[in-house]
Amino acid sequence: MKIYRVDLNSDLGESFGSYKLGMDEQVIKHVTSANIACGWHAGDPSVMDSTIKIAKREGTAIGAHPGFPDLMGFGRRNMAIAPEEIKLYVQYQLGALLAFAKANGTRIQHLKAHGALYNTAAQDYKLARALAEAVYQVDKDIIFVGLANSQMIKAGQEIGLKVANEVFADRAYNADGTLVSRKLEGAVIHDAELAISRVIRMVKEGKVRTMDGKDIDIKAETICVHGDNPEAVEFTQKIRAKLEAEDVEVTAISNFIK
Repeated sequence: MKIYRVDLNSDLGESFGSYKLGMDEQVIKHVTSANIACGWHAGDPSVMDSTIKIAKREGTAIGAHPGFPDLMGFGRRNMAIAPEEIKLYVQYQLGALLAFAKANGTRIQHLKAHGALYNTAAQDYKLARALAEAVYQVDKDIIFVGLANSQMIKAGQEIGLKVANEVFADRAYNADGTLVSRKLEGAVIHDAELAISRVIRMVKEGKVRTMDGKDIDIKAETICVHGDNPEAVEFTQKIRAKLEAEDVEVTAISNFIK
C-alpha cells in the first residue's frame, strides 16, 4: 500500500503594530507548518515573537516568509530589484526570524517567499536562484518551499537544498503550472468541496485540472491554506479531516523530506 504524506502550511504573523490580520491562534491548530512574516511585507518584532510562541505551543513547525520591502502594498506589488540585492533582503529577513527562533528555543524548518516575490521567482530563474543561494548560505538544512515544478524548485535542487513542492487549495492553475492571476475571474476557488477534491487528486494522483480544462502533472508535498477569516479556518479543518479520511498522513515537511 502506497504511503501518502503531505504538509499543510499557512501564512501567519502578518499583523503589524495595532493592525490585526488573520486568525493565527485558530488556524495554527490545524496546520503543520507556519510561514511567519519577517517584517518587510507584514509583521513586526512583537508579532514575530508571539507567533513563534504560539507555533511552539501547538507543535507546529515554523518557516520564514520573506517578501519585498512593501508594507503599504502587502508585498503583492512587483518591484524591479537585482537578484544580488534580493539575496541580501532575504538573508536579512531570515536572520531576524532566526534570532527569535533561537530565543524561543526552536528552529526554522523552511523558507517560503511571499506574494509578488514568490510569483516572480516561480518564473524567473535568476531570482529563484538568488533566493536559494540566500537560504543555502545561511543554513543549508532549511527546506526551500516553492511552487510545484517551478523555477524555484529547479534552483533549489541545483544549489543543493532540500525542496518542497507547494500546491494551493483554493487557486486555479494555468496550463504551464503557474497560478492564475488574482485579477482574473475564477482565479480563486470559493467552492470548498471542489477545492478539497482537487487537493486530494493532487496528492494521490499527481494531477490537477487547469483553467482551460486540461490535466497537468503536479507534485504536492505541502498545501497552502489561508486562515484570514472564520470560513477559511473551517475550510482548513475540513481539508485536514478529508485528507486523513483518505489515508493521507498530514505532517510537517521535515518529517518526510530529508
